[in-house]
Amino acid sequence: MAEIGKTVLDSGWLAARSTEVDVDGDQLTTTNPPALGPDSRWMEAVVPGTVLGTLVKNKAVPDPFYGLENEAITDIADSGRDYYTFWFFTNFQCKRLRNQYVHLNFRAINYSAEVYVNGHKTVLPKGMFRRHTLDVTDILHSENNSLAVIVHPPDHPGTIPPKGGQGGDHEIGKDVAAQYVEGWDWICPIRDRNTGIWDEVSISVTGPVRIIDPHLVSTFFDHYKRAYLHVTAELENKSTWNADCSVNIQITAELENGVCLVEHLQTENVLIPAKGHIQHTFKPLFFYKPELWWPNGMGKQNLYDILITVVVKEFGESDSWMQPFGFRKIESVIDSATGGRLFKINGEPIFIRGGNWILSDGLLRLSKERYRTDIKFHADMNMNMIRCWGGGLAERPDFYHFCDIYGLLVWQEFWITGDVDGRGDPVSNPNGPLDHELFLLCARDTVKLLRNHPSLALWVGGNEQVPPKDINEALKQDLRLHPYFKTHMLSDEDSDPSVYLDGTRVYIQGSMWDGFADGKGNFTDGPYEIQYPEDFFKDTYYKYGFNPEIGSVGMPVAATIRATMPPEGWEIPLFKKGLDGFVEEVPNRMWDYHKYIPYSKPGKVHDQILMYGTPENLDDFCLKAQLVNYIQYRALFEGWSSRMWTKYTGVLIWKNQNPWTGLRGQFYDHLLDQTASFYGCRSAAEPVHVQLNLASYFVEVVNTTSEELSDVAIEASVWDLNGNCPYSEVFKIVSAPPKKVMQISEFKYPKSQNPKPVYFLLLKLYNVSDKTVISRNFYWLNLPGQDYTLLEPYRKKQIPLKITCNAVLVGPKYELEINVHNTSRAGLAKNAAQEDGKPNLGLLQKLFSRCVVSADSNRALKVVEMEGSDSGVAFFLRFSVHNAETEKQDTRILPVHYSDNYFSLVPGESMSLKIAFAAPTGTTKSPRVMLQGWNYPDGFSVFG
Repeated sequence: MAEIGKTVLDSGWLAARSTEVDVDGDQLTTTNPPALGPDSRWMEAVVPGTVLGTLVKNKAVPDPFYGLENEAITDIADSGRDYYTFWFFTNFQCKRLRNQYVHLNFRAINYSAEVYVNGHKTVLPKGMFRRHTLDVTDILHSENNSLAVIVHPPDHPGTIPPKGGQGGDHEIGKDVAAQYVEGWDWICPIRDRNTGIWDEVSISVTGPVRIIDPHLVSTFFDHYKRAYLHVTAELENKSTWNADCSVNIQITAELENGVCLVEHLQTENVLIPAKGHIQHTFKPLFFYKPELWWPNGMGKQNLYDILITVVVKEFGESDSWMQPFGFRKIESVIDSATGGRLFKINGEPIFIRGGNWILSDGLLRLSKERYRTDIKFHADMNMNMIRCWGGGLAERPDFYHFCDIYGLLVWQEFWITGDVDGRGDPVSNPNGPLDHELFLLCARDTVKLLRNHPSLALWVGGNEQVPPKDINEALKQDLRLHPYFKTHMLSDEDSDPSVYLDGTRVYIQGSMWDGFADGKGNFTDGPYEIQYPEDFFKDTYYKYGFNPEIGSVGMPVAATIRATMPPEGWEIPLFKKGLDGFVEEVPNRMWDYHKYIPYSKPGKVHDQILMYGTPENLDDFCLKAQLVNYIQYRALFEGWSSRMWTKYTGVLIWKNQNPWTGLRGQFYDHLLDQTASFYGCRSAAEPVHVQLNLASYFVEVVNTTSEELSDVAIEASVWDLNGNCPYSEVFKIVSAPPKKVMQISEFKYPKSQNPKPVYFLLLKLYNVSDKTVISRNFYWLNLPGQDYTLLEPYRKKQIPLKITCNAVLVGPKYELEINVHNTSRAGLAKNAAQEDGKPNLGLLQKLFSRCVVSADSNRALKVVEMEGSDSGVAFFLRFSVHNAETEKQDTRILPVHYSDNYFSLVPGESMSLKIAFAAPTGTTKSPRVMLQGWNYPDGFSVFG
């Protein structure tokens, strides 16, 4: 018997422009299959992927994300839809036996298609966000099978106005498709409008009965001590005879060391009529004190494996379905104190600190590896929510899987935006897409695809707009809550929760309604520009309880600019000073094309990069931009956290990353290198955090956890540019209550006699009993009216460091534990002129290193000492990892996961960090780990 299960068709695909193929789909899949060759119009295809992704891979068009190359690619508005209508072809093998059935599955196609299998044609209906399943049982060959798909672009690809615009001319809004493809103020237009087979293609083999879209729901009683798992699944009998079935459900928990424990095994018998469908609801399965699933920062992301199988009498196992599932309950209400929407997970309030998400890649080059990195990055930043913006995607199951793994709650919007659907310039599509039934079909299918993920927190009708009335009312009805999720009671009169389309999470009609922004749909999100850091803390700043969008700058490091632009794109902005004293930044054309946000706002905010002195070149500009990035986003989250529950219930930053090589609103760039804002955010959003209120200059402790902190203290120390500590104070705290912000004491150094115009402040929250540090926060500050230009000569300070690196190699993956120690002493600079009759090292630094190789060839220990004669803070240190073999200009290995980066150490202080990455395939030399910093501009190797 052929094996029951799914085979993914993700390799061996070919593609060609339809106008260059002389045969039809019947001939392609019977007598004239395509082949590669010097005279062939066919090329290797990217499936899943898009037409443009395939063309880029084959170098048939330039990389649209490099420099201005997108300008050289023909836009569909100029070429017509036929130009991007493509054939995709592959062969597959699938042997089946009697009473087995085979289905061809497309998880998503954009926008419509005709499918040919061995000469048999099927027309697929329109819609970017719907699944297609074709029964190909009777048309399969015993050996090789041919599959050809001709994919047509969206019906209304639109045109791109000369000035760009939010969603171009908005024509794409007439279709049920991603709207960003016509361009936005953060991305250039996607020339093919993402035409293609953009999600998984598979072949599934079953017996006579198959399982369709099970729904899993958990309910809780007695303060989460008792729980029930509710399960409903559709069962389809493909055969011409009544099927006597045993339907089995098995729930497994993974224990330590990969050992699994079967928590439940339940079997129920059902009879399914010939060619019939039934909806089978299991008897609820009881659990006592199940391990709950928690969001990032609140607890563990416990998951159970739910396996459903169906066994048909006189046949055997017919189909199986498996899904990791988290027991959790999510609630949300409009908070009476703040007016913001308040979320609760498993009965506990959660303060939302997260960000907006468009998609992983603008050409839909999606992969499990990329998703894993994207979502882990968000968890590493201590975020707890991602908003999937309405102009992007209904995100894919792999995205949600990693959100389940790493604890990121997801706000999923449907495909409506104010800019395109009735509120943009020009006003267009006030009634949304042309086909409302298609929109609802896609919405319902998306719900079925995603509803079992514990990370999915809420559905939202659209971005800055509500769907048309009939769609909105239908969604309200379809996504209404089951009575249990409103009353917390499950009566005998209520239907089982799992028979609902969802029923477990709230539907909100738009991103600025019902507890978000002003709650009434007025444009009260934003702003999207550079801010003074102290403003985020002020009483006059944002007056509503939950801001779904607030954005700012996002300049990457210089290496990314060089990797994504030719030399003419390496020119830094011109700084034009106006009569009012404000500076306007004038970027070069490439930066403008890549949507650069300036670090100044004439009339409102003075240039924040110039606070550190006029940058000399690209490296200097990008380094100073990282200083601003760190301060900007740390202050944003700290300002919101300072008013937790008293003014705010949450905030989402616009936006977390760019799906292309954009120069705004990002914590990491499209090449997956983190900016300093990543670590500013990571610091500010830690579950327990000590911070300085930049408006009041009071020290605060933010405790977002459910545990009270007791017997703790805060040490505040000031360090000047000479390495001295003119101020140190310890604040003892009896306790820090859970879910509270405590204002501890005023930081008085700026009011002391002769404070330094620029200084460093280190805050440490620690346990008094064992001195364990709970939270550490490092600031560089200036007195009112001052800037940071004194940091420019501070670069010449030669601060001694000792770095110990312990490396473990597991296959191609490296795991490094690094300790960095600032070996200078406070006050050393006073006696640095001469010591024991010998001149000091001055500007000369000496690097000593020794390497100890363990008997285990997979381990290595290296100690590096950078000597220096100055005492002081080792400022703004940053690790990076490089390929020691490549001849490319950009030697970075990406992605890399750092436990911290862009950090500073005061005299005598040490810090331990972890670095994890995979070496490029085929390399033989150890990667090189570099350490750079404000005092170490050229950097030095600490490993490799």
